[in-house]
Amino acid sequence: MGGDIEKTVASLQTMDLDDLRSFWRKRFGKPPALRSEPILRQLLAWRVQVQAFGGLDAQTLGALGRTGPVLAEGRQLGVGARLTRQWKGREVTVTVEEEGFRWEDRVFPSLSAAATAIAGSRWNGPRFFGLRDN
Repeated sequence: MGGDIEKTVASLQTMDLDDLRSFWRKRFGKPPALRSEPILRQLLAWRVQVQAFGGLDAQTLGALGRTGPVLAEGRQLGVGARLTRQWKGREVTVTVEEEGFRWEDRVFPSLSAAATAIAGSRWNGPRFFGLRDN
């Protein structure tokens, strides 16, 4: 049985988005509204394996339930923290607020959303503000 599952999971790698959605629909019902082939592949691989072998054990589910909500990276700095950097010859500052990250007169749900607005192109917020080494 394991070999069949391995073949099924491996076959997902050659499917395009339409094929992945069709596979999901036949096996599990309505597919999620995702446009990312890699993410849909991972979700399908997980679902196929859970269907064959079972899901997470009770202890793991309990541990995950105790972790609490996931906070946007940078929120751990605390309300009022200010992140500043030079960008294209000007100083930009984002302030951590209860609702998210404020830059000028707008509040963003994530540091990445704020960095993207500042830069005008997609950026990883923690990297943009130097919270990560790489």
